[in-house]
Amino acid sequence: MKTRLLLLATLILISFYGYSGDKKIYSWKDKNGVLVFSDTPKVGATEVKLTSQTLSMPSVDTSVLDEQQPVAEKSYKVVISSPADQGTVRENTGSVYVTSRITPRFENGFKIQLLVDGTAFAEPSNTSTFALRDVNRGEHTLQIKLFDPQGSVVSVSPISTFFMHRASSL
Repeated sequence: MKTRLLLLATLILISFYGYSGDKKIYSWKDKNGVLVFSDTPKVGATEVKLTSQTLSMPSVDTSVLDEQQPVAEKSYKVVISSPADQGTVRENTGSVYVTSRITPRFENGFKIQLLVDGTAFAEPSNTSTFALRDVNRGEHTLQIKLFDPQGSVVSVSPISTFFMHRASSL
């Protein structure tokens, strides 16, 4: 019984091999002029005569595809938009809103830190707008630092100076 099944399986496999070898290949050009190959004939198609049943293609060196192109490092630029450099802020409560502009737009994980008169206003955050409260009268400097996700300084803005004008408490 096992011999009959083995013989039957062998005959079936041989018949598939012979069937695949008898396939014909046709070629034609489509409406765009592209050469098309198919095993289904079409009007105007010509049969392609193969000289061998085994087709082989030369191997192609694909190692050039594995090379990673160096990633161009972005050059970030940070500037303080407001208050204007050498500008005067007239606010009796001492409130100042500092806004900055970063180009190109910074990515996730980047942090911004505001320095007021050379000292950090707060911990680095992901917002580019800061609200200063109860700023004393007089001259003050502002600077912004941009940090990447690893905590390295990527860019520093030029120092911007503004003058706070508040009514005297006298």
